[in-house]
Amino acid sequence: MNRPFKTTTTQAGAHAEDQALAWLEGRGLTLVVRNYRCKAGEIDLIMRAADQTLVFVEVRQRRGGAFGGAAASVTRTKQRRLLAAAERYLLTLERMPACRFDVVAMESGRLEWLQNAFDLDAAAS
Repeated sequence: MNRPFKTTTTQAGAHAEDQALAWLEGRGLTLVVRNYRCKAGEIDLIMRAADQTLVFVEVRQRRGGAFGGAAASVTRTKQRRLLAAAERYLLTLERMPACRFDVVAMESGRLEWLQNAFDLDAAAS
């Protein structure tokens, strides 16, 4: 019998997203879409802030700070993919809301929320 299974890495990523989601909801954000996928890429969480800003959230987890840690793993290439996926998502909406890109970095049992972690100009350079 073929049973679907998740790899350890996939399970850890899903658990990190669960933690980030609960943490962000505790700070007043509401979930719009989880794991939005398109040809351009994937966005872990799309949330709405109390001021109605649409927040695209990348969740990164690392065991430790080697190689720059979780936040540093959101490279310019990854930022460009996130921007492209966000653009595709925004095309599905009737009107353009205010937006921002946040990163939730988790390592060594610590969660760090980086609001406005990057923007179009930063990813392009």
